[in-house]
Amino acid sequence: VKFEKKDLCLVAVPSYGGRIPSVVTDMFRKVKADGTKAILVAVFGNRMIDDTLLELQDVLEASGFVCIAGMEAAVAEHSLMHQFGTGRPDQQDEKELLEFAAKIMQNSEAQRTPAFPGNRPYREYGGVPLKPVANGKCTSCGLCAKECPAGAIPLDNPKMTDKDKCISCMHCVAVCPKKARNYSKLVSFIAGLKMKKVCSGRKENKLYL
Repeated sequence: VKFEKKDLCLVAVPSYGGRIPSVVTDMFRKVKADGTKAILVAVFGNRMIDDTLLELQDVLEASGFVCIAGMEAAVAEHSLMHQFGTGRPDQQDEKELLEFAAKIMQNSEAQRTPAFPGNRPYREYGGVPLKPVANGKCTSCGLCAKECPAGAIPLDNPKMTDKDKCISCMHCVAVCPKKARNYSKLVSFIAGLKMKKVCSGRKENKLYL
């Protein structure tokens, strides 16, 4: 995929453990730009983004983009711990994001790169132990394999999960028509207790110009 200098790109990524999922980083290595302006968005599950925007900036600049704005925005329900960020993004989020969009477009001719939050080297993230697997309800329809963004579920055997490739996004759990994929409720409960302090309370959307 190639973008020209006249283009304006909105690049949104999920923040997992304060980082970009490796599958997204690999994807952007195939994207080329020619000084194309980019607006960065990090979506996160009511925790924090840590180094996500900074890492995304580095990835995009390596592909030829110029990063003119960023949003620590669109706080979403946590993909693993649904008790955190429940119901978000909500109406207040939508109002704030529309205001951010207006400010960004007013500033779209800017050539400077904002100071994004984060640190180099990026924080280490080895994933989480919650890897969904198929249960007895699985009919091997293959929808989960087709939808998996990480290619962790083989098309010829969708009852299996490559735990090394799995990024624990839980998309396969969400799309399964038979509710035939799940993960350890015990591990989820323990992880929820551990994350309660950092995920509780309403996290705010932030704009960087």
